[in-house]
Amino acid sequence: MNRTLLRVLCLAPCALASLAPAVAQADEWPQARVIKLINPYAPGGSTERVVRMVAQRLTETLKQSVIVENRPGAGSNIGNQAVAQAAPDGYTLLNGTSSLAINVSLYSKLAYDPIRDLAPVVLLTQSPNVLAVHPSLPVKSVAELIDYAKAHPGKLNYGSSGNGATNHLAMEKLKSDAGLQIVHVPYKGGGPAMADLIAGQIQVMFNPPSSLMPHHATGRMRALAVSSIKRLEGLDLPTIDESGLKGFESGVWFAIFAPAGTPRPIIDRINADLNQMLRDPATSAQLTKAGLIPMGGSPEQLAQMLRDEVQSWAKVIKASGARID
Repeated sequence: MNRTLLRVLCLAPCALASLAPAVAQADEWPQARVIKLINPYAPGGSTERVVRMVAQRLTETLKQSVIVENRPGAGSNIGNQAVAQAAPDGYTLLNGTSSLAINVSLYSKLAYDPIRDLAPVVLLTQSPNVLAVHPSLPVKSVAELIDYAKAHPGKLNYGSSGNGATNHLAMEKLKSDAGLQIVHVPYKGGGPAMADLIAGQIQVMFNPPSSLMPHHATGRMRALAVSSIKRLEGLDLPTIDESGLKGFESGVWFAIFAPAGTPRPIIDRINADLNQMLRDPATSAQLTKAGLIPMGGSPEQLAQMLRDEVQSWAKVIKASGARID
């Protein structure tokens, strides 16, 4: 008994010493240096509004500069991996999206595991996609688009944020449900794809309303329907479900993650600041106007949602036959 007690007393200082770096990091954070918020998409895409709002909010509340760093490519894997492999010190954050759950099944090899290598912080928003076409296309409804595509098989091109992105899989689901032949043109982010839709290089695209609706308002593209089961507040658009494709639903979420192992006090501070931001009436109204649904919640709730999403997307991807080596 005495030997056991002596061993415990000897090991205790070592255990406390191993915790010291994490405690020191949490104590000095965020004063040591600028915080990077990695956005794994090209500038100008649908994530831009949310990620800039988060950076501004944290800059104000933390009294430290938070800069957005765009790292697009490989269906968001370049940016995701950069954060998963970053030091867990609170100075690197990720604007994660639904692609985190999708890529687990879509890619045959990933250099990171989103569940193992990322620490959930807070769910920011959820949003359905909007189906839009170039205004030169002679269609004003989902039914007319389906009829036109069937009359011109293989002649239409649709853009996406990249292979396996939610707007890619949403269109593949639409094609499958309606029996259409439309050619996929993947881009490195929603911004470049939107630019080509406006220019008429592609004719059809799914994207969140925050990026599409301003161009719909100016007539540079025509929004046809939303991909949620229920109509979205503030948008005078029917759902694809009520337009004839019963049960059709697709959307995207945005959330903040940190590298796994980031001290819990840091995660809790960011979570509290961003939950407060999402509860602010002015911020909530701004997000809703852009077609985004403010969410919030605990890190544990985001962790559970990510696990559930990984499982649900695995079924969709398997059914579609999509796979990237």
